[in-house]
Amino acid sequence: MTDAAPALDPAPPGGPVVDDEVVGNVEALVEGGERGMVLNLVADLRAADQATLLRHLPLGAAREVFAWMPGEARSLVLPELEGAERGGLLDGLSTDALVALIDPLDTDDQADVLADIELDQVEKVLVLLEDALDVEALLSYGDDTAGGLMGTEFVAVPASATVAEATEAVREKAATVDPVFVVYALDGAGRLVGVVPLKRLLLARADALVADVAEPDPIAVEPDLDQEEVARVMERYDLVALPVVSAGGRLVGRITVDDVLDVVREEAEEDIQRAVGITGEEELSSSVFAVSRGRLVWLLLGLCGAYVSGLVIVGFEEALQVAPVLALFIPIVMAMAGNAGIQSSAIAVQGLASGDLWSSDLARRLGKELAVALLNGVVLALALALIVVVSGFGEDPARLALTSGLALLVVIVLSTLIGATVPLGLSRVGIDPALAMGPFITVSNDILGLTIFFAVATLLYL
Repeated sequence: MTDAAPALDPAPPGGPVVDDEVVGNVEALVEGGERGMVLNLVADLRAADQATLLRHLPLGAAREVFAWMPGEARSLVLPELEGAERGGLLDGLSTDALVALIDPLDTDDQADVLADIELDQVEKVLVLLEDALDVEALLSYGDDTAGGLMGTEFVAVPASATVAEATEAVREKAATVDPVFVVYALDGAGRLVGVVPLKRLLLARADALVADVAEPDPIAVEPDLDQEEVARVMERYDLVALPVVSAGGRLVGRITVDDVLDVVREEAEEDIQRAVGITGEEELSSSVFAVSRGRLVWLLLGLCGAYVSGLVIVGFEEALQVAPVLALFIPIVMAMAGNAGIQSSAIAVQGLASGDLWSSDLARRLGKELAVALLNGVVLALALALIVVVSGFGEDPARLALTSGLALLVVIVLSTLIGATVPLGLSRVGIDPALAMGPFITVSNDILGLTIFFAVATLLYL
């Protein structure tokens, strides 16, 4: 009698369900045409994990697995994929096949999927969707606005309705509105006048009026509000669902917390990419040309900045000939200028992104940054001066220590102040302050730092 095969160890809490081994096994099964085994494996995964699997498979294998999956599972996995990934899986499908996949989705997800297919096919699919009018309205909004985020599925009742009638409305719409967090109370013109959390609705008397149990003056946003501000509103007021109203106050949709989590992640990724000099959205599925185009602009700027830095050094060529030891401090000054600028700009960008830092805070912010820069600059200047004296560099180590230390102090102070103010300036003129980090600050502070260093060296050391 043989022992039973050992059970697989469960995935650690929060650990990956799909890893390289799983992807490799599925790829091998697809190549062997083992459809049944693939479907058994995929059926045990949640939609988010199925999306992870499809994302890491080669496109050909991913399209094969997607084609084998049942219709309902294929629909559920689409919202979990990125735009380019969806486009690759849906490419070549007939209009009827696309309608069958898209129609079961919430309207906001339908709009997202339609945005990733060929334009001439969008019109053909749109007219066949059950919620065509709602989806068409959503497509008219920008992708990064409240209108682009919202769904048109919600539970709303007249404010004059009873709690029993509102509860029945929840039951009737439970199949299409998922999840149900609140019931919206509307006046006779369809304007939002109150919100009833589901818990309050269940605990209220059946014969009570919705108007009497609803929370008045609900927090709402208009469709053209930027998605980043939407996330701030929901975070500030701890909302799990945010109603979207027209300019006249009529309820047109709602944004749920899961949509905002995606926004927070996307905005964070975008800021990180811009901070290191990447424009546009770079995804794993992006083409080589698209990735190159997004990076090349800032690399060219860095090249120009490095050339200008070289010109600064050439401009002080005589100083280097008289005191070649000064060349030792060029990388030190450039590195410290860039680091100090990036540190202060990162804090400024973080404050602007969270909404905690306002333009009116400029004076207080600069005062604090100046104090920090002076403290750090003095400590670093003394450390560098001590190293120079102990090492005995140059013919006059004491003077060289004074020169290098003073130059470093001035460089750190100015670089810190520039890093703190540039993001605020960019924000005032409508430019993403994340651009201030990385290449922009590094290039400008390299040039500034070298100029200051050689100017001080010329005055004090030569």
